[in-house]
Amino acid sequence: MSTFVVHRNGRAASAEELEPLAFAGYAHFTAMQVRGGRVRGLDLHLERLRSASGELFGRALPDDRVRACLRAALQAGPADLSLTAIVYSPAGEFTAAGADVEPELLVRTGPAASGPQGPLALAVVEHERVLPAVKHVGEVAKTYFLRQAVAQGFDDAAFVDRQGRLSEGTIWNLAFWDGDAVVWPEAGMLGGITMAIVRRQLDRLGVPQRSQEITLADLPALAGAVVMNSWTPGVAVHRIGSVPLPEAPSFVQVLHRAYQAEPLSAP
Repeated sequence: MSTFVVHRNGRAASAEELEPLAFAGYAHFTAMQVRGGRVRGLDLHLERLRSASGELFGRALPDDRVRACLRAALQAGPADLSLTAIVYSPAGEFTAAGADVEPELLVRTGPAASGPQGPLALAVVEHERVLPAVKHVGEVAKTYFLRQAVAQGFDDAAFVDRQGRLSEGTIWNLAFWDGDAVVWPEAGMLGGITMAIVRRQLDRLGVPQRSQEITLADLPALAGAVVMNSWTPGVAVHRIGSVPLPEAPSFVQVLHRAYQAEPLSAP
């Protein structure tokens, strides 16, 4: 098979089923890269969906049902692909419907991705996401600030909060290097699955890491920076705003080694 699919609750979705969802924006999702029919951090993806469903809908789909839907989508496509699993409520938006309505699952597959080559230059934008710990849909600011950054000669954008702390990128987590340890920014943000994979594997590899508040004024003292998401565990960043940063290839290699140490598993 070499086709990609859109499934609703484990089977091919019809145009009639997708029509109301095309105009909806109250949902959450997780995104993953599938290689050889398997994924890294499956437990983390399932936990993300459970937690976000509890936050948005007051109830969550059982893991075994989610896994069955993932398997159905994977069986219809190639061994290597990108997959997005979106959880939504059939009650729709702008309603007080709560835990009495069971969520539903939309799964979409597409071509495998690996992210940009880099190094990247990031514009700095003051922005704080609503419900930052939830990977929710309908965030127009991400694309808006990306396009604004590109129009200004940057590759993408990084966010700072009202306290001046760097938090995350438009669709990225940020990570920094002090020459000895990986430094994770401390602020309101979405904890990415790739970030979680890398963190637990860095612990197993014995690589030092810590979290701290990082402002633009702190950047000159650091030895490198990257962005990461479901595409890649690390793309070098050589500039944030007007502050240059070393590319630190050894730092990027450490992150990729940690990610590759995470076992692949089938849903």
